[in-house]
Amino acid sequence: MNFRNLVAAIAVGVGTLATAVVAEAADKKVVVAYQTDALPSSVAIANGEFAKETGYEIDFRRFNSGAEIFAAIASGDVQVGYVGSSPFAAAVSRGLEVKAFYLASISGIDEALVVRNGSGIESLNDLKGKKLAAAPVSTDHYQLLALIKSLGLTEKDVQVFAIPQPEIVASYNRGDIDGGFVWDPALTELKKNGKVLVTSKDVADKGAPTFSAWVATSKFAADNPNFLKGFASVINKYYASFASDKSAWGPDSDNGKSLAKLLGGTADQQASALKNLTLLTPEVQASDAWLGGGDKAGAGKILKDTASFLKEQGKVSDVLANYGAFVTADALTGVSN
Repeated sequence: MNFRNLVAAIAVGVGTLATAVVAEAADKKVVVAYQTDALPSSVAIANGEFAKETGYEIDFRRFNSGAEIFAAIASGDVQVGYVGSSPFAAAVSRGLEVKAFYLASISGIDEALVVRNGSGIESLNDLKGKKLAAAPVSTDHYQLLALIKSLGLTEKDVQVFAIPQPEIVASYNRGDIDGGFVWDPALTELKKNGKVLVTSKDVADKGAPTFSAWVATSKFAADNPNFLKGFASVINKYYASFASDKSAWGPDSDNGKSLAKLLGGTADQQASALKNLTLLTPEVQASDAWLGGGDKAGAGKILKDTASFLKEQGKVSDVLANYGAFVTADALTGVSN
């Protein structure tokens, strides 16, 4: 081989290697969807720790609801997202292939039905004839409908409006609706001129539990297991900090200020919202009661029960035999607090 041919051969080889490196770098890009809920791990969105720990270039995009996030996942625009169990159940019942790999929170007091002062609602017995709202296909929407059913009422007895949270706040402040089942920051806004009538935990205790989770498309989960492990480890780091060091999450803390800058509101409001969360350790999440156990997974049962209720309400047309395939504890293996 002469010198010219040798140089040409090297150039081709380097070009091929460069192409491979670029392709590998391109593979380490992911779009992650989040919402306005106050979560300790959201600080890692603001400071870039998710990207640093996983080694991926992450495009974080904010959405108003889980339904919007699932629409983006279905279109291929989003690979990982933070969603509630009701839109989750609806999406997989319609054929979307995703897996929950970390439970962000379970039914607590961070979501609630707030009724407006002057609405004439003092107790659950006063809901008949009233106008209530929740975000479409959200866990709040599901729990509001479940609550109404538990009281022996129907949507003919109580007008339920499925509208985005910003519209709920505006309608509530105008006096167009009597209450809304919401999460923060809408929860804080509604409480300024009203009171909490019932919380998500109360409705869960009545037989309609919910959870919020980080999900990934099944393909992304299969192709990027180390990303999910790294992502889960970051979430757990912040959850452990929140559990053990309350001073680091107060209204004057850097964490509170970081959340306010990312999600809106004030550091004081964010610190207050965090106190309402019900969080699970990775060990509990990985148990059969939640993400572990395959077909016996507790979270899968919640999804199936939710889907069954949504079918009764005409929100979905089919209920699958089992929902265990849509949850996994794989990302929690080796993750400790």
